[in-house]
Amino acid sequence: MGYGISYLSLPVQTMRHLNCLPVSGIRSYHLSDLSGYDMHRSAPSAIIRCASGCPRGGPRQRPPTRGMMNQEALNKSVAILGLGKMGSILLEAFLKQNLLAPGELCATVRHSERAKALNEKLPCSVTTDNRQAAGKADIILLCVKPQAVHEVCDEIRQEVGPDKLVLSIAASVPTGSIERLLEDTVPVVRAMPNTPCAVNAGMTGICAGRNAVAEHLEIAQRLFGAAGRTVVVDEKHMNAVTGLSASGPAFIYIILESLADAGVKLGLPRDIATLLAAQTAHGAAREVLDTGSHPALLKDEVTTSAGCTIDGIV
Repeated sequence: MGYGISYLSLPVQTMRHLNCLPVSGIRSYHLSDLSGYDMHRSAPSAIIRCASGCPRGGPRQRPPTRGMMNQEALNKSVAILGLGKMGSILLEAFLKQNLLAPGELCATVRHSERAKALNEKLPCSVTTDNRQAAGKADIILLCVKPQAVHEVCDEIRQEVGPDKLVLSIAASVPTGSIERLLEDTVPVVRAMPNTPCAVNAGMTGICAGRNAVAEHLEIAQRLFGAAGRTVVVDEKHMNAVTGLSASGPAFIYIILESLADAGVKLGLPRDIATLLAAQTAHGAAREVLDTGSHPALLKDEVTTSAGCTIDGIV
C-alpha cells in the first residue's frame, strides 16, 4: 500500500486539491504533491491524513518505518562478507541487540593479518575465505565496495542457491546485477544503511529483488532494525535513498558545524556551542518523527511575528 502525508495541517484549499489521493511506489512520506503551494497562507487549516484507502481524520498514523525496538533472536546464521566500517557497525548491532549469537555469525576480510587480529578481538569467527563463509550461512550480507561485488559474487556463486538470502549494501549496484552474477533463482535484497547505525539511530532503505518475497524483506528489516529504523521502497527509489539518508549525515554535520561556529563567533565556548547545536538538531528531528508534522509547520511554531528567528531566516 502506498502512503501519503501523515497528519499535516494544511490550508483547506490544499486539502481539497490533494483529495486524499494515494501516493504509490514509496512507503514513506511523499511531499511532491505540495509543490507550488504556500504553506504560510492565512486560510483556515485542517488536519488531514492521506493514505491509500484511509478516510480523513482518525488516529494519528506513524511513519511506515520499522526498527528501534527490542529484537528477538533470528535463529539463522549470517556471513558478513567485507568487515569494513559498515560491516563492523552491523555486526556490533546484531550482537548488542541479541539478534544473533556469536556462533551464528562469521565475517570475512581481505588480509590474513587483519583476520588474525579481529579473531582475537571479536567473539565470532573472521576469515579471508568468502566461499567458505557463504557456504555455512543462511544469510549472506555483502558489505564490500561496489567495484568488488563482481569478484566476490564469482567466489561464492557455487555456494549460493534459492535456499539462501543475499543482502547487499553496495551503493548503486542493482539487485538485477547481483542476480545475474549468481544463480537466477537466488533471492536478493538491496539495502542502504547510514553511519548513525553506529549509535542505534540509523536509517536503512530496503528493496526486494526479483526473487525476494515478503519473508525475505521481513528478515532484512529485522537485521537492519537492530541498528535503527528501516523503510521498504521500490528499487527505482534506491539511488534517491542513497543520496538522502546514506549521504545525508555529512550534510547535517556541515550544518551542525556552521551552527556551532556561529555560537563561537558570538562568544560561546566550542564545546557548549557544539552541544547546543547537536541537541537542537536531535530535538527537531525527533519532533518531526514523533508528531508526523510537516517541517514547515514546525518551523512556523518557532518563527513568531517580528521575532529574532524570522529575522535570521529572511
